[in-house]
Amino acid sequence: MNLTLKVWRQKNASDKGRLETYQAKDISEHMSFLEMLDVVNEELITSGIDPIHFDHDCREGICGACSLVINGIPHGKETATTTCQLHMRHFKDGDTIYIEPFRAKAFPVIKDLVVDRTAFDRIMVAGGFVSINTGGAQDANAVPIPKYDSDKAMDAASCIGCGACVAACKNASAMLFVAAKVSQFAFLPQGQVEREKRVRAMVAQMDEEGFGGCTNQYECEAVCPKEIKVSMIAKMNREFFRAATKSK
Repeated sequence: MNLTLKVWRQKNASDKGRLETYQAKDISEHMSFLEMLDVVNEELITSGIDPIHFDHDCREGICGACSLVINGIPHGKETATTTCQLHMRHFKDGDTIYIEPFRAKAFPVIKDLVVDRTAFDRIMVAGGFVSINTGGAQDANAVPIPKYDSDKAMDAASCIGCGACVAACKNASAMLFVAAKVSQFAFLPQGQVEREKRVRAMVAQMDEEGFGGCTNQYECEAVCPKEIKVSMIAKMNREFFRAATKSK
């Protein structure tokens, strides 16, 4: 298939940026979206043109690095799919595809489609861990955990920190990401000792990074490649209110 690409090109955070048009020719429907960009970049390099810069790593839907907005939707229109898992069979011959970076004040553009998401790292450093000594590994059944709690903890832990939730939200809110990272510990006994400290620190860092607030319009849930539910935000809010009450 042959496609027309409208790609955002931007030298750095201070550059104004613009959309440029490229042709993607003889693209196989079996290619992933990133493989299609690889083909386009090979042609650009051969022609002496600076290739399109974009993030990628595992290309297996695990790392969350492939942060692209495709036709206005983070990771594209397919649900529960990262950009690297999006295949060209979901497009038609002759389509025009718009490719842009994740846009948020807290995610400044580094170059082209690559954004700086270290704000997420700083939120994790603020409290996304268990630092108490829990002793050696115990037998699997030594600490009984209700199945509901273990299932919810696993659901929250599936977050890959890609930032699609931020890119989809009109307020550039990081609530779903932070909620997942808070909740994965809040449901488990290992996370109880530091639960108040954790949620206070992570929410404070989220605000400091300049992310917006949540207005409960569910855009984040709709684009999450791991299908994390907004009920996690409710869980985080309960944890925050609990921490605020206990601190008085």
